[in-house]
Amino acid sequence: MQVLIKKDQTEVGKWVADYIIKKIIDFNPTNNRPFVLGLPTGSSPLPTYNELIRRHKLGDISFQNIITFNMDEYVGIPESHTQSYHFFMYVNFFNHIDIPKQNVHILNGNALNLDQECLEYEKNIFNAGGIDLFLCGIGNDGHIALNEPGSSLTSRTRVKSLCYDTIHFNSRFFDNDLSKVPTKALTVGVGTIMDAREVLIVITGYNKARALKEVVESGVSHLWPASILQMHQNGIIVCDESATMELQVKTVKYFKEIEIIAKDETVH
Repeated sequence: MQVLIKKDQTEVGKWVADYIIKKIIDFNPTNNRPFVLGLPTGSSPLPTYNELIRRHKLGDISFQNIITFNMDEYVGIPESHTQSYHFFMYVNFFNHIDIPKQNVHILNGNALNLDQECLEYEKNIFNAGGIDLFLCGIGNDGHIALNEPGSSLTSRTRVKSLCYDTIHFNSRFFDNDLSKVPTKALTVGVGTIMDAREVLIVITGYNKARALKEVVESGVSHLWPASILQMHQNGIIVCDESATMELQVKTVKYFKEIEIIAKDETVH
């Protein structure tokens, strides 16, 4: 597992966007061989999405041959609802790039058969050739997608009942009214994410410091689901200085030195 420490959210967003763009360009996707990208919602990826949009408008990158699969969606609210993840993705990313609509995949939280919707989502990922790079955020409690503490580390896409803490935390987006917050969601599983050929987790802000510490310095645990990244052959964490506040000094020093050595090797 690689940990990269950047100055702030803006620098994290620029680095991650540069990395994704390089991956896509090196892959050289075509209509018959698309690059498959897993995507999150939330505040963490917004600097990355903003930078990708900027670079697209400069002509640096096209998304014509990109297929995307989003992590999750609430059950029971319209796609047009301002708090739906469909709405979030189109407003903050898809409406500003050239990705064909048929290449965008987001779970349907209003499907008549939710279990079947989850099975079909897994099948669609498989039929697309698997996910090349899964971009992720992380919750304060270490959840990844909507796999909250206690989730199986081999879980697949499924219907998930949300815990009280998540409902209470998200109520700020629903007029602070708990009764308006969906109590269920569809989410890719931890196992689904781990199947990706590469997983990149963005962790920014002091409020994520405890989660980063548990994910990096503690063992793999279902109580901190994102800690499973330790088991991935191509796992990367990109964080800002604020998120490192609970890491040991020697941990921060170690990962910063690794990055410096890697840069020197690239130059030489």
